[in-house]
Amino acid sequence: MKWEIQGMHEVKHFINGEFVGSKSGKTFPNISPATGQQIGVVHEAGREEVDQAVQAAQDALKGEWGYLPVAERMALLHKVADGINARFDEFLEAECLDTGKPGSLARHVDIPRGAANFKIFADLVKNVPTESFMLDTPDGQGALNYAVRQPKGVIAVISPWNLPLLLMTWKVGPALACGNTVVVKPSEETPSTTTLLGEVMNDAGVPKGVFNVVHGFGPNSAGEYLTTNKAIDGITFTGETRTGSAILKATADNITHVSFELGGKNPALIFADCDMEAALEGTLRSAFANCGQVCLGTERVYVERPIFDEFLARLKQGVENMKLGAWDDPTTSMGPLISKEHQQKVLSYYEKAVEEGANVVTGGGMPEMPGDLAGGSWVQPTIWTGLSEDASVVKEEIFGPCCHVAPFDSEEEVIAKANDTDYGLAAAVWTSDLARAHRVAAQVEAGIVWVNSWFLRDLRTPFGGMKASGIGREGGVHSLEFYTELKNVCIKL
Repeated sequence: MKWEIQGMHEVKHFINGEFVGSKSGKTFPNISPATGQQIGVVHEAGREEVDQAVQAAQDALKGEWGYLPVAERMALLHKVADGINARFDEFLEAECLDTGKPGSLARHVDIPRGAANFKIFADLVKNVPTESFMLDTPDGQGALNYAVRQPKGVIAVISPWNLPLLLMTWKVGPALACGNTVVVKPSEETPSTTTLLGEVMNDAGVPKGVFNVVHGFGPNSAGEYLTTNKAIDGITFTGETRTGSAILKATADNITHVSFELGGKNPALIFADCDMEAALEGTLRSAFANCGQVCLGTERVYVERPIFDEFLARLKQGVENMKLGAWDDPTTSMGPLISKEHQQKVLSYYEKAVEEGANVVTGGGMPEMPGDLAGGSWVQPTIWTGLSEDASVVKEEIFGPCCHVAPFDSEEEVIAKANDTDYGLAAAVWTSDLARAHRVAAQVEAGIVWVNSWFLRDLRTPFGGMKASGIGREGGVHSLEFYTELKNVCIKL
């Protein structure tokens, strides 16, 4: 990364094609979650910088970008994807320094899929039809109705810290493909790859003002100033349900359109006829990948009683084989939590579990880490058993490397337990019975149900949550439904 100050990264806003600092001079530290040490300085946007970014986005809509032929817009987005891949190692290092996640994970998921989002949605926009109808009229001449899509306008993108590049481009890709402009506020915890993308946008020839970035926090900072700006035409947000609720309230006066992917308390339903090896591997990933900081991750594991003891013992062994370590150590399988604040939240749930009577199968505390890593936000991957369904760690989203494992005796029982939650984001079903797979998937209340897999995503399909897990759907044509306005034209013949 090119921005440095006093040996540390200096992360500025990216507004109208230029990197700019905050006029107030306000900054905040970028802290490494792996060591607890400061690795950068981030400028905090005030209302003035946010308004400038929104104005730049509005102006771009009225300029070259607003009149660019679809084919040329698609070609630019392909160049953006190629630009990310050309600077793959820079994006990888920036992402891993901000998050602490293992390089092996970011190398195979975050960076390549973050780049691919631009190409996938660019190609999709070219092939999505609308509808037309002939209408009979009293004079016998008729009328032709046809639908056209037009950009929604200026989109505010508020992206999370767990998969910073991937989940940001998952929104920016379709927004730009549809002809919108964007103002992105990345999480204050992970500002670097979003800012680095500004350089790629310039190198690709994307017109100034199409892609803008402002940094800061939520209340009385960039987040609030962005979500309450009357010139914002749509807000897309991924994050916790409480923040989504606050954004929804802030948008009420302006009736701003929103698309939210929020929290989850996702179940895995593991039947006795499952492929044990596949179910173990899948559950180890779904509960512990990215240190459990995945909105689609599993925190409730239900195992049919005949295989419960074996599954639990082997899950415990798998967890205890995990190695916590630095992102650039190729043997590392788990990194730290994102921050000291989040570490304290997760540890508080570890304490609650014990207080409520959990059997701690493994983990349950803080590991001893060597050298500089001792100052990081580390917790042990943890498994519990023995709690009731109304226990805190069974009911509430923790967003850490932990799960509660419980036995069940019937299909009806486990479906009822899986659905007994305020959330409805994702679920995993493990069974070799095809009829059961269809039957259970249809009854589980979740936006996505994986059968004999986890985190397998076809980006053409709808993605989003039920109940308190979100509003709307993303992916394929469903992203276009949010990022465009569908207009009917009626022509009297």
